[in-house]
Amino acid sequence: MGLVLAIGLTLFAACGVDTAAPPAGNPSAPGTTTVFTTLPQPSPSSSAPPPSSSAPPPPPSTQQPKTGKVVVLDPGHNGGNASKPGEINKQVPAGRGKTKPCNTTGTSTNSGYSEHAFTWDVSQRISQALAAKGIRVVLTRQNDTGVGPCVNERAAIGNEAQADAVVSIHADGSNSAGAHGFHVAYPAPPLNAQQGEPSVKLATALRDGIRAGGFPTSTYLGSNGLAPRADLGGLNLSTRPSALVECGNMRNADEAAAMASEEGRQQYAAVIAKAIEDYLAR
Repeated sequence: MGLVLAIGLTLFAACGVDTAAPPAGNPSAPGTTTVFTTLPQPSPSSSAPPPSSSAPPPPPSTQQPKTGKVVVLDPGHNGGNASKPGEINKQVPAGRGKTKPCNTTGTSTNSGYSEHAFTWDVSQRISQALAAKGIRVVLTRQNDTGVGPCVNERAAIGNEAQADAVVSIHADGSNSAGAHGFHVAYPAPPLNAQQGEPSVKLATALRDGIRAGGFPTSTYLGSNGLAPRADLGGLNLSTRPSALVECGNMRNADEAAAMASEEGRQQYAAVIAKAIEDYLAR
C-alpha cells in the first residue's frame, strides 16, 4: 500500500446516496440494466481519467477450480443516471416500511472524476481477481452508461443469486474539514438472520482487510471503520450477508488523487478482493 501510505491522507454526504438527480443534461442512456457475469471494458467518460488497461481474467488453464461460492458486486450509481431524473427519483421500497428514490447520481472529485466511474472500475478489478480464484461473480449493472438499477432491484439480484456475500462499492463526498478514510456499513438492527451475524462478519472482514492494506478508517462517520445503518435500502432489503464499502472521501485531495489513478484503484480492488476471499474461507 505504498501509494496510500506515501500520500499522507489527511475524508457526510453518504456518497450522494440521497441526492436528487440534476436536470437532464447528458445524452439519453439505456434503461434498466441486467445482471451479467462477463466483464466488458469501462466506457470512456469526459470527466474521468483515460480508461485503464485492466488485464483480462487469466486463461482457463491458470484459473483455480470452481469453489461453488457466489459473490454479488454492486458498483454504486450509474453513468446514465443524471440524464434520467424521472426514472431515478421515483420512489421504491427501501425496507423498514420506508421508500427512497430509485437511485442517485453519486458524487465526484473536485476535478470532476465521478463516483460511478470509480465504483465501476474498482468492481471490475475485484471481479477479475475473484473469478481467477474460482469464485462466481455477478454484477448488478453491466456497464457505466446505463440507468439504475433501483436500490430494491440491486438487493433482489443478490437475493436471487443466493450470494454468499453481497458487497456494494461506493465513495463519499464530504466537504467537512479533514474528513477522510473508509468505512464499511452493514444493516442494523437486523431484519433477518443473514443481516445479523453473517453481515457483521462480512463487514468486519472487509474493514480488517482494507485497514491491513494501509487505508485509514473514517474520521467522520462510523466507529473504528464500521457503521451500522438502518437507512440504506440495498442493505435493508437483502436476505444475504451484505455490506457497503465507502472507499474514502472524493473531496479529500489525497484520496481523490488515489481514486483517480489506475494504481490507486488497483490497490483498492486488491485489498477488497482479498478481504472477500478471507470472509468466504471462514
